[in-house]
Amino acid sequence: MTMRALPVGDRALLIELADGEEAEALHAELLRRRATGALPAVGEIVPAARTVLLDGLADPARLARELPGWEIPPLPARAEEAVEVPVRYDGPDLAAVAALWQVTEDDVAEIHSAAEFRVAFCGFAPGFGYLTGLPQRYAVPRRDTPRASVPAGALGLAGPYSGVYPRSSPGGWQLIGTTELELWDPARVPAALFAPGVRVRFVREGR
Repeated sequence: MTMRALPVGDRALLIELADGEEAEALHAELLRRRATGALPAVGEIVPAARTVLLDGLADPARLARELPGWEIPPLPARAEEAVEVPVRYDGPDLAAVAALWQVTEDDVAEIHSAAEFRVAFCGFAPGFGYLTGLPQRYAVPRRDTPRASVPAGALGLAGPYSGVYPRSSPGGWQLIGTTELELWDPARVPAALFAPGVRVRFVREGR
């Protein structure tokens, strides 16, 4: 695994990786080492598409020197049950995605609901997870013209990712379905159903 550690201020490091899979594997290893006390004290560990940010380090330069010598194991499987998201594959871009994939609209639903996803990282809005799990051949481009308003619960695709809008907002993802599951609830503990590393399955409804 090739990584580059960049200083961010006096107490943080941004670790750049080759791809999302390496970023997920490093994030998992950092969490494991922190849980066992093998990681220097750190305030936050924040994964993204190809980076991991470590903030609140007492000696970031030392960790930057040590990181290249780490052995990072393959991404581990999580033991807990996957979060199940009931979904109706009725999105306004379903036909467009079917055409891109060169399959029927029903096939899109079958392919998507048969995959097991993993939250690679979170961002964009509270409760929004970027989910990996579809083979690369099913990556789709964002819409040429983003929508001014996407309803809460909309299931979308963009690049290699799937994601569910936790609340109404502008968005340019290809919308293929909807769910009534509440992904973000500040009164709930935890407020977000999705967190990095969580397994996710979409359960097809309305067949």
